[in-house]
Amino acid sequence: MPIPAAAPERRDPDPHAALPTVRELLRLDAVAEGLPEVLSGAADVDARVRWVHVSDSAGVARLLNGGELLLSTGSGWPAEPDALRAFIAELVEVGAAGLVLELGTHYRWAPAVIVEAARTHGLVLVVLHREVKYVAITEAVHRLIIDRQSIALRARDEVRDRFTALTLRGSPADFVVQQLAATLDAPVVLENLAHEVVAAQVPPAREEELFAEWERRSRAVHDAPGWLVVPVEARGIRWGRLIALPGPEHPAGREGVLQQGAIALALGRLADGAVDEWERQARRRLLDRLLAGRFASVSGAAARLGAAGLPVQGRILYGMVVTRAALETERVDAAARALDGRALVGAAPPGAPWPSATVLLSLPDDTAFDDAVAASFLSAAIDEPAERAVVSIGSPATGLDEALASLQEAIDLSHGGLRGDVRGSRLRRADARPLVRLVTNLRDDRRLLEHGERMLAPLIEYDMNRDGDLLDVLGAVLAHPANRTAAAAASHLSRSVFYQRIALIERLLGMDLDDGENQAALHLALLVRRSAR
Repeated sequence: MPIPAAAPERRDPDPHAALPTVRELLRLDAVAEGLPEVLSGAADVDARVRWVHVSDSAGVARLLNGGELLLSTGSGWPAEPDALRAFIAELVEVGAAGLVLELGTHYRWAPAVIVEAARTHGLVLVVLHREVKYVAITEAVHRLIIDRQSIALRARDEVRDRFTALTLRGSPADFVVQQLAATLDAPVVLENLAHEVVAAQVPPAREEELFAEWERRSRAVHDAPGWLVVPVEARGIRWGRLIALPGPEHPAGREGVLQQGAIALALGRLADGAVDEWERQARRRLLDRLLAGRFASVSGAAARLGAAGLPVQGRILYGMVVTRAALETERVDAAARALDGRALVGAAPPGAPWPSATVLLSLPDDTAFDDAVAASFLSAAIDEPAERAVVSIGSPATGLDEALASLQEAIDLSHGGLRGDVRGSRLRRADARPLVRLVTNLRDDRRLLEHGERMLAPLIEYDMNRDGDLLDVLGAVLAHPANRTAAAAASHLSRSVFYQRIALIERLLGMDLDDGENQAALHLALLVRRSAR
């Protein structure tokens, strides 16, 4: 029987991952000269070899500690079949990695009873058809083992130093996971105790395959060949698990690398105190990544959201932007859970006032998210009373494509400016602002972008060259078309200065700002500019 090809990826039996396998030893020149043939245990030739021992004694098993590859000519073996079977059974019981029998010195071929017993017990049995120097084999194998152990020690030191540095720098959880995946050259997932994905480094093309029904897969991880799982815990407290998918071997041992990552995450979690900052940051980056279009497919992104605890399929979703109010991830998600929903909180959209945040809300499809329910949700979600909080809510959506459009509607709506400095929480819905919805849906249309640039180019150039505020003044005028006093107040300018600005705008644009058609065209141009930015 030829030497079998490499078997599929399996979990490294740490701490012996650096040891060579029987397969590797059979390919050494010193062994290959003997024309090795595997007669039994082909499925176990990936077993690790701790040492090589040479002996012809039938009682050698009592001298072994397990993991040895036994070399023998068989000259001291018993002749009785039962004794030979007992000899093989003793080798298996002590944990020998395999038996190599050299033919020609004592046996011309392997005794049938030895082959049968080895196959029965699953022991690797190899015969050498040519005479070899056992001393050359032991020297080569022992040199390989020592070299491998030295490489493993250096690799462990390097991995420990790398992840210790990440801990000292306070690196976020998603970056630690990214470094783990790069080190192991394999996908890595960090999940919490509820089997929700907190951070992951997975090839985009595999997201849908991996994250669809993630909780079921995670709970049945013992049935997934090659999956390696390490708990993230410290001081007796467990916060989650790190999971590495199948990948190549690592000199430091795959499990050892994953454990170093788990230590870095646990220490970072301890440093965060009572606030689960690494989970909060990872969820925020997930929403930011979606808004930036950093996903390979909609179905894969939807599966990733579902694995993070925010279901998409069969749900109604709302994109939201909350400005002038501080949000805490825990409070927002608790408010969503009160409606049998879930929520993700992202960073402030570009150009939004601080504090502000984006929110993706997932609710059961029969939930009525009217103004009263929305106001109650926001009251529970806002960290502290915010009299001037402004909430922009996108259209209801089904599916991730529509949800991203709803988020963009909310962002565009949040850029629309306030109609004065009104106190009290403000709910602004895209459904009530058809022009905003139109601009959002056509935001990438070349003709619409050209319209906005052509209409506003003189004002943009003036503001850039002189650090001016003409665009802001124009926005105030269009927000209060029938009330110049309110427009001046919204611009925070005196009336005399405000009217000077209006006169300058009209001169630069060559149009009358009191004309309704001009107002409509300029309003559309401003919305396009804010949406594009």
